[in-house]
Amino acid sequence: MDQRQRAARLLERIEAELNCLGLWQTHYPSSQALASTEPFAMDTLDFHQWLQFIMLPRMWSMLDGEHPLPQNIAVSPMATHVYREEMEHHEGLIASLREFDILLSGADPLADDV
Repeated sequence: MDQRQRAARLLERIEAELNCLGLWQTHYPSSQALASTEPFAMDTLDFHQWLQFIMLPRMWSMLDGEHPLPQNIAVSPMATHVYREEMEHHEGLIASLREFDILLSGADPLADDV
């Protein structure tokens, strides 16, 4: 399985994890919230909203359009930080994000934290 196929499977797993956690939303945030220029849109969105409404659509667009995928990504450290009080509850989501980081970057962004 090539990198693009593995990326698609991981994106599907991330979506499924968000849904299982009850974090998947049916209502879109405002266009102003989505236009944030802050990392992870942390000034306007919750982390799970950023995943659902910004990261996932951008990654799917890259895959669907056969555009190059990012080669330096580190989303799992932010997930670990955001969910630090509920790690065991969010471990599936964090693990999927970590696998995605490793797939695209070739390195484990959480290795320094272990």
